[in-house]
Amino acid sequence: MTRKIFVLRHGQTQFNAEQKLQGHCNSPLTPKGVAQAHGVGATLSEYLKGRTYTVYASPLGRAVQTANIVCEEVGHSSSKIIEDDRLKEFSLGEWEQTTIPSLVEANPDLLSDRDWYLKAPNAESYQSVKSRLQSWLSDLPETGDIVVVSHALTGAVLRGTLLNMTYEQVWQQDLPQDAFFMIENNTMTRVDCLVELSAA
Repeated sequence: MTRKIFVLRHGQTQFNAEQKLQGHCNSPLTPKGVAQAHGVGATLSEYLKGRTYTVYASPLGRAVQTANIVCEEVGHSSSKIIEDDRLKEFSLGEWEQTTIPSLVEANPDLLSDRDWYLKAPNAESYQSVKSRLQSWLSDLPETGDIVVVSHALTGAVLRGTLLNMTYEQVWQQDLPQDAFFMIENNTMTRVDCLVELSAA
């Protein structure tokens, strides 16, 4: 049985909704983010049926909150989630807790580059994040599927690392919160998930 690696991003957070950069800071999931996590978990459960897997998560609160909801949907004990610092989001240095519109106001051409986040003063470097992800990958058990709940940018670098993408290809990727990516035999499949927002 070929190993599958499922790469998930946390659901929408309060900071996401406010267009505020998080990095190593944290904010809780919004009701929409909770619904996204349930939708991702419900869809993922179909792919995990009859398979052995381990669940890993970034220790940042939004990823742990998402991982707990996903585990609830797939019938996996949340006490078995393995939190690992190496799965954290990029540190965005001095731009953390700053709104994107205010950054664009100060830097009108900022969003013309897909990797604009890394221009933050004292941001963590691409190579630093890639190195910690390679370290994490080298420590994985040899058998069984892997479910990993991480972040937008770190998740993109992880997928790129698994598929030997160029730097440019890494930053061309989508960063969805209502889908996950399945990597098997050096091929990546995006799986979109139905998210039902309650009227409440």
